[in-house]
Amino acid sequence: MTKTPDYTAMFKDMMGKFPVDMSAFEDAYKAQVAFGEKMSAVALEAAMKSAEISSAWTKASLEKVADLSKVNADPAAAAQTLTDFASSSAEMAAENMAAMAGVAKKVQLDSAELLMAAGKEVSAEATAAMKKAGKAAKAA
Repeated sequence: MTKTPDYTAMFKDMMGKFPVDMSAFEDAYKAQVAFGEKMSAVALEAAMKSAEISSAWTKASLEKVADLSKVNADPAAAAQTLTDFASSSAEMAAENMAAMAGVAKKVQLDSAELLMAAGKEVSAEATAAMKKAGKAAKAA
């Protein structure tokens, strides 16, 4: 019968002949985790501000609906109440959409800033790694 080769030992021997500096992988992991934490903070801040805006908008809208739902015997006054409701609703919508746009703009600026900082960091690390490799090759 044939004996099955021990691939585990073979790969262990092979990998032992090619030592790998794991510090580069650890540093990359740490940098990625830090970047993810910063991006999460930006997203969570935007979500909280959006929720605050939405909550205030909903509360104001419900207060206007409460005014609208009051009985009004005079048809002209009822029409005026409806007109006022429509006008205030449109005004609230414009204000709140502008506030939401402000939140989106801040997220965009913060994200771009984080990405630019990460790009500079990666570039600096790559340059340092290339210099180190160049010195090692020259020394060899």
